[in-house]
Formats: sequence, structure tokens, C-alpha cells
Amino acid sequence: MKQYKKWLAKGVVPAILVLTLSQPALAAPVELSLDESIALALKNNASMKTALTSRDSAFWAVKQAKAGKGFTLDYNHTSTRYNGYSTYELLFNRRYQYVYTNDFENTFTLSVPLYSGGNLEGQIDQAKLNLQVSDLDLEATKQQLKQTVTTDYYSVLQYRNNLAVSKESVDNYNSHLKIVNLQYSAGTVAKTDVLSSQVSLANAQATLIKAQNNYDLAMATLNNATGLPLDTELKLKEELKYEKYSASLADCTKYALENRPEMAQYRAKVDSAKAGIKVAESGKKPSVNLSASENWNDSHFAGTENNNWAVALTASWSIFDSGLVKSKVNQAKSSLETAKVNADQKRDTILLEVRQYYLSLREAEKRIETTQVAVNQAAENLKISEVRYNAGVGTNLDVLDAVLALNTAKTNYIQALYDYNTSKASLNKAMGVTVK
Repeated sequence: MKQYKKWLAKGVVPAILVLTLSQPALAAPVELSLDESIALALKNNASMKTALTSRDSAFWAVKQAKAGKGFTLDYNHTSTRYNGYSTYELLFNRRYQYVYTNDFENTFTLSVPLYSGGNLEGQIDQAKLNLQVSDLDLEATKQQLKQTVTTDYYSVLQYRNNLAVSKESVDNYNSHLKIVNLQYSAGTVAKTDVLSSQVSLANAQATLIKAQNNYDLAMATLNNATGLPLDTELKLKEELKYEKYSASLADCTKYALENRPEMAQYRAKVDSAKAGIKVAESGKKPSVNLSASENWNDSHFAGTENNNWAVALTASWSIFDSGLVKSKVNQAKSSLETAKVNADQKRDTILLEVRQYYLSLREAEKRIETTQVAVNQAAENLKISEVRYNAGVGTNLDVLDAVLALNTAKTNYIQALYDYNTSKASLNKAMGVTVK
């Protein structure tokens, strides 16, 4: 026996301690406010990284377009070895022979465009406008991401509250079933009361399982939007609540027309199409370039003898091109008309979005008030039904219906709060409210 205890102390106990200490500690939940969630998404989300990359590309496109009007300096080196016939005189007889020749040449050429007929200027204007569009697209991406994260954040709160309501319903059915079993044991109620109560409890438990799954999925969705691991446990700092929105529909509409990034984007696209016409029409005009070159060449490497230079002023003008320029101009004009139609269509879409989300917000606001009243009435009705049933003057069905009614009223209230807050987020995005 002593040997067994000694073996236990030296072997099993230390092993248990090692296994216990080696277990990874459960990570503490990540606490997040709505603003913190949005900040994480702006930092980690792939759509932001894509928009930033596109903006950088547009920035360098402006640099490229501007470089077309600047000086260019080119250097060329050519090393050539070739052979050919050579003649010589021998006693008044002309003879021929192959001769190998080396030629090494170095050339520096400096050139600058003096006049392009508006081609280079139009390309620069288009590049600048495309950069402006990219900047606006970056802002629109931020606003869309904020709306998405806000909706995901409120979804977690909604399903968390629904989960709490489902648990409460299961508790209510459990409590009632205990009372029914006691009364059935005393012979004061029928077996049907026990069975119907058990069925209601089972249905509530099934709803609870679904509510837990919805909550877990909502949390994973928020983690994905913020760039956190999908299995991260979150502890949200905020609650679903009602804060009055005071702006009128006219105020929201006016703000959207002045601040929505897409409105400015489409105006820039119209201007870019106009610049495209300028570029196309440059084909009708002459172009003038100035160049200067310096050349060295001889038969020995590296070819630095026999210096010569040249300065050239070159003017070119297409006299006949089989209608090529005309086709380009007409195509550019068509692009302009398309840009104008798209701009008008986008304006109408924005106005519709603002109206839609504003009316949805006001509708949800009204439901918040009515469902809050329904929750209070359903809670009172449940108390009365339980008292009546315990006193033997009420039916089992009254209590079961009262529990279900309270569950429905609370769920509807949570849904109204969710709809109100998400409609507000969508309205802010439709208006183009700047993301700070």
C-alpha cells in the first residue's frame, strides 16, 4: 500500500499537474464598441486595401501623363562589325577582296514636345479626373464598410437579445411545467395539460438552439468584417437602443446631393469624357517636337571620336486618315452622352435610396413605441394567467399562450430596434456622411 502511494505521488500526480499547467488558457473575450469595430475594419478589410491600391495606381497615372510633356534624354550605343568588297590597284590591274570593318557609335538625344494639338493636355486632365474618382471611390468604400460593420454589429446585438428572450421562454415553460406536474400529481389537472406543456417546452428549446446558432453566425460575420479570426469571442460594449433622428427628409435629400461621393464621381466622369473628346480631336491638329542629338563614332571601342551634333524641329500633320480621327471623336462624344445618362441615373438612385431608408427608419420608429407597449401588456397578461391557473380558474392553454405572446412581443421589439438602427446606418451611407 505504501509502495502504491509512493508511486502515485511520484508518477501520476506530477503528470496531472503537467497536463493541467500545459493546457492553453482560454482567451479573454475581445471587447468592442461600434466605433472600435469600424476602425478595425478600415484597417484590416480587403476592400479598403483594394481601394487604396487603386488610388495609388491613379496617382502614378497622373505622374505618367505629366511626364509626356517633359524632356526626354535617350542614350544609344551601337557596336557593329561587317564585311564587304574592297578594291585596290596592282600593276594597273584592279583587284577585289573582302574587308572586315568595325564601327562603334554613341548617341545622346534630347527631345521635348512643343505642341500636341491638345492631346497631352487632355491626357493629363483625364488622369487628374481619374485620380479624383479614385479618391471619391476610397471615401465611398469607407462609407460602405461602415454601414456593413454597423449592420453586422447590430445583428450580433439583435441575436444576443433574441437568445436571452429564448432562454427566458424556456425558463417560463420549465417553471410552468413543474407547477402542472405538481397539480397533475395531486389529481387536479388532466394529463393533456402535462403533454401540451411538454410540447411547448420542446418547441421553445428548439427555438433556443436556433437562436444560439444565429448568434454564433452573426459574431463570425462581424469578425470577418473587422479582420479578426472567425472564432474570436466578442463582448460588445453597446446595446440596441433608440436615439431620436431629428433631420427631415428634405434635409437628408439636400445633404445627399451635396455630399454623396458617387455624385461627385459621376460629375468627374462627365468631365473626363469631355477631356476624351479633346484628346480625340487632337488628331486633326499638327504636332511639333524639338530634338537635339550629339553623336560620336569611330572604328575603335568605345567609339568616342568624330563628334557631330544636330538640332531638329519636327512638325507633323495628318492630311488624310480614312476617317480615323472622325471615328475617334464620335466615339468620345458617345462616351460623354453615356456618362451624362449614368450621372442622371445615379442621381435618381441616390434620391430613391435616401427616401427608402428614411421612410424605413420612421416606420421602425413607430414600431418601437407600439411593441414596447405590447411587451408590457404581454408581461402583465402572463402574470395574470399564471395566478389564475394556480388558483384553478384559468386554463393551461392560457398560460402557454401568454408565454408565447410575451416571447413574440419581445422579439418584435428587438426587431424594431434593429430595423431602426440599421435603417439609420443605411440612411447615413445613402447621404454620404463622412467617415471620421
